[in-house]
Amino acid sequence: MRKVKRMRATVILVQVNPGEAFTIRREDGQFQCITGPAQVPMMSPNGSVPPIYVPPGYAPQVIEDNGVRRVVVVPQAPEFHPGGHTVIHRSPHPPLPGFIPVPTMMPPPPRHMYSPVTGAGDMATQYMPQYPSSQVYGDVDAHSTHGRSNFRDERSSKTYERLQKKLKDRQGTQKDKMSSPPSSPQKSPSPINEHNGLSKGQNTSSIHTGSAKNKSGKGKVGSQVDIEIEEKDEETKAFETLLSNIVKPMASDIQARTVVLTWSPPSSFINGETEETIAVPEFYGYEILVSTTGKDGKYKSVYVGEETSVTLNDLKPATDYHAKVQAEYNSVKGTPSEAESFTTLSCEPDIPNPPRIANRTKNSLTLQWKAPSDNGSKIQSFILEWDEGKGNGEFCQCYMGSQKQFKITKLSPAMGCKFRLSAKNDYGLSGFSEEVLYYTSGCAPSMPASPVLTKAGVTWLSLQWSKPSGTPSDEGISYILEMEEETSGYGFKPKYNGEDLAYTVKNLRRSTKYKFKIIAYNSEGKSNPSEIVEFTTCPDKPGVPVKPSVKGKIHSHSFKITWDPPKDSGGAAINKYVVEMAEGSNGNKWDMIYSGTTREHLCDRLNPGCFYRLRVYCISDGGQSAVSESLLVQTPAVPPGPCLPPRLQGRPKAKEIQLRWVPPLVDGGSPISCYSLEMSPIEKDELREVYQGSEVECTVTNLLPGKMYSFRLRAANKMGFGPFSEKCDITTAPGPPDQCKPPQVTCRSATCAQVNWEIPLSNGADVTEYRLEWGGVEGSMQICYCGPGLSYELKGLSPATTYYCRVQALSAVGAGPFSEVVACVTPPSVPAIVTRLQEISDDDIESPNYSPSTCLAISWEKPCDHGSEILGYSIDFGDKQPLAVGKVTTSHVIDNLQPDTTYRIRIQALNSLGAGPFSHMIKLKTKPLPPDPPRLECVAFSHQNLKLKWGEGTPKTLSTDSIQYHLQMEDKNGRFVSLYRGPCHTYKVQRLNESTSYKFCIQACNEAGEGPLSQEYIFTTPKSVPAVLKAPKIEKINDHVCEITWECLQPMKGDPVIYSLQVMMGKDSEFKQIYKGPDSSFRYSSLQLNCEYRFRVCAIRQCQDPVGHQDLVGPYSTTVLFISQRTEPPASTNKDTVESTRTQRALSDEQCAAVILVLFAFFSILIAFIIQYFVIK
Repeated sequence: MRKVKRMRATVILVQVNPGEAFTIRREDGQFQCITGPAQVPMMSPNGSVPPIYVPPGYAPQVIEDNGVRRVVVVPQAPEFHPGGHTVIHRSPHPPLPGFIPVPTMMPPPPRHMYSPVTGAGDMATQYMPQYPSSQVYGDVDAHSTHGRSNFRDERSSKTYERLQKKLKDRQGTQKDKMSSPPSSPQKSPSPINEHNGLSKGQNTSSIHTGSAKNKSGKGKVGSQVDIEIEEKDEETKAFETLLSNIVKPMASDIQARTVVLTWSPPSSFINGETEETIAVPEFYGYEILVSTTGKDGKYKSVYVGEETSVTLNDLKPATDYHAKVQAEYNSVKGTPSEAESFTTLSCEPDIPNPPRIANRTKNSLTLQWKAPSDNGSKIQSFILEWDEGKGNGEFCQCYMGSQKQFKITKLSPAMGCKFRLSAKNDYGLSGFSEEVLYYTSGCAPSMPASPVLTKAGVTWLSLQWSKPSGTPSDEGISYILEMEEETSGYGFKPKYNGEDLAYTVKNLRRSTKYKFKIIAYNSEGKSNPSEIVEFTTCPDKPGVPVKPSVKGKIHSHSFKITWDPPKDSGGAAINKYVVEMAEGSNGNKWDMIYSGTTREHLCDRLNPGCFYRLRVYCISDGGQSAVSESLLVQTPAVPPGPCLPPRLQGRPKAKEIQLRWVPPLVDGGSPISCYSLEMSPIEKDELREVYQGSEVECTVTNLLPGKMYSFRLRAANKMGFGPFSEKCDITTAPGPPDQCKPPQVTCRSATCAQVNWEIPLSNGADVTEYRLEWGGVEGSMQICYCGPGLSYELKGLSPATTYYCRVQALSAVGAGPFSEVVACVTPPSVPAIVTRLQEISDDDIESPNYSPSTCLAISWEKPCDHGSEILGYSIDFGDKQPLAVGKVTTSHVIDNLQPDTTYRIRIQALNSLGAGPFSHMIKLKTKPLPPDPPRLECVAFSHQNLKLKWGEGTPKTLSTDSIQYHLQMEDKNGRFVSLYRGPCHTYKVQRLNESTSYKFCIQACNEAGEGPLSQEYIFTTPKSVPAVLKAPKIEKINDHVCEITWECLQPMKGDPVIYSLQVMMGKDSEFKQIYKGPDSSFRYSSLQLNCEYRFRVCAIRQCQDPVGHQDLVGPYSTTVLFISQRTEPPASTNKDTVESTRTQRALSDEQCAAVILVLFAFFSILIAFIIQYFVIK
């Protein structure tokens, strides 16, 4: 139950059992049907229970568990006595209109079981229960007193029994409340844990939760009724409740710009019990939300993933952040967790912007800048550096302070200097800004160069000029451009005044000369004018020429045209005329046919009977004019030109030929109307016409097979027949050749054979080529030769192999049949080349006499014997006599070789016919003999370390060196132990004792093995110097005497230790020794008032060596500053003289940081308390 503060409404849960239905009317007038199992939350404004209409034999029962009231419909049994909160309304009048359902808390209606309720106008009440059908309640009396076992499952029966038992237990405690009204609702423990109108621990999906202690720890939450989730929306709410049960993330490793956030998955332990109604997922999705505007500010998503830890980067230093985590599973998101607050650390300032110039003179520059972000620590000072005008890239400091501007003086005129800026706070120095270059002011500009013409137009001129020589790049210079027109008589007048280096002078006259000069000036004065230059504007394009006309008679292939010049020449002489011509009366493809100065042209090489359009335009220095009007001319027609020879259509037959042709290329200006085809045999010159008509194809019949005929063609139009075409010779179709005789095969060698054949009958067509098929299998031969020859030589055959072949003749008609198959056998030959010759690794050799320095092991693959058995192998490895090997083995070990020598090895096979070719050559190298040990020497030493060196290599050698070294040292038992094994030439032995002798030896190793050990080398460590002392303590005795004390050291291995005290007074640059001895204190009695003294002390070890006395001086301690001042009167010695009588010592950086951190934490807590008290409450 929840009480709303403004409406003072009470939430009442109405429990719907399985198989039942509950109908309500919402605020919008619509009816909603809810089927069990479900719990329907209802809101009561005045705290009373709404009337519930139930079927006969049932009664509504109100149960209150720790302030949460539920309405349960149960059957009326004899032993059932309603409690103090039972409300049964059977009156027909409608209930109070104050009860409204809570839309956000009601489960959605099922879509697959119940249809929407109709007839809403007949229902007068807000609550209308959906009674079960008559079939359900018809047999109520025939069942037990509970009457609902026919549709209640086993789970709901157990729920009902637990409910009855609970009601009986509570009946005795509520007898005194039967006549009293329902108690007032209790407040929710905390509004922060509420979700969708219920407390965070309450199950919004009617999921069972066990009993748990409430916030006060005095009451127990009553057990809720177990129900079975059947709808998708109920599962979604259950998942939302599970996903919302997630704790806030934990912040760790907080830095200035990074932080690590970790969190735990949502816990299924809700309200003291484990959630069992849903399957808990194994993996969740998480989203991290971060806000910088407070816990209630706007949050931004910075991470989405499945990990439970994330590192946030690119944070702002010294900034308060608030982080939440939100769980997600299958597109269902829970409520974000509580916010975790953390503050990033402070750091050095950001890089400032470059300084800008505020003022400049001939001898000074004034710079200004803005402060960058301080990142949580106030900026103490700015550092401005410059290159002193040298331009060599080296910078030095010219200013350091808290001001934001600085003036640099004593500079030269027109001097360029580079500057850069950085900022400093308690955490360090920021990076330097970008370098900027500024110049001081100079004198008046020098005479500039004359302006240059960049582009000219008809009425404008574009000019450009450059800065005077020796002018700084950042100095502001203005320019005055003056112009004079040669015919105006007014002299030079200014046309432009500004800082640009280019200007376009407009509104000029065409084809006119103008004079220009430029003057530069600045704040110091004007320069001399530049030299005068002259530029001329361009002329304008000429006007349109007059339309051309025909001059003389029009011929079939030519005619002449003429034209007049334009009325306006544009201010310049006409350079040439251009004539263009287009074919056809409406043609738009214009081609230039003439370009020149004359005003007439002969148009020739024209086609008869065609239309031509002509136009003309002119070109001058001012450009090109528009084209004139076009002139249309038609040439007279002529007889057509010669046709192309007719061509064969398809393949010729034995007695007929089909011919086809195309119209002539030149039709004479008139359409073709007729064709004439003539034919004659090749051996007779008797021409006769075989076709005349308008078609472009015909079939000539009654011909002889295998004979050649000659054809010619001509065309005609309205002007008559044209000339004949060239003759075309066509032969009727012949037959294919006959079958060839079997070829003759002759073996010239074991790998070469010669094949010969004869010419068969051609049957009217010459044989054009022959095809020879060859193969090792009779049924799968392949073509190896195509050509007109009568023989072919085959090479690259295998010795002692059977081959098959056949031949075929081809002509233009087709291919004849193959000849009979002929077989032949090649003779045997020497063995093939040996393949896969390679070296055998040392690990694969089992021979005890094998030595990698004098032996090489090789292996190979047995080659083909080519018809004769292999008798042996011959190995050539550089000696005069090759090495013979038997036929049984395919590997061999070559011994008695020279160490560290490269050999070229090849091998060949032998049979009864001779030796085969040598294999490919491989290069193998024997390994060298084990190396001798190098000389060992000590190059550096201390009381705990010895640095040893050997050989001539570099200190750091690559690990791929062939020689490895093994360094050994003698231990306490007299045995040598390994210190180092590797290719390097130096090694540092550490953790040794002082003044102790050690024995070492070394050996070298390579591929051949380990070399002998070297002689023993003895090296001794020196004695150590005393450690550095802490800063001495100073106590003032009186105005002229002070006592200095320091820590005392123990004797070092029997050697006594004495001390040396030094002092530096005032502005002296050197320390002076004032004491040397074994004491740990000294009184200094030569103090002067108001003077600074700096003291330091060191320890000295007095070595008692047999050789002689030796002092080892240790490092000096930290210098201590002491200022002698006059002692104040006794009245104020308690507080006022503490600073003068004690050592003046500045706080360290760590102490300053700690103080700042404490102050920052104190102010943060104070501000948080003020916000909590005055703003939130």
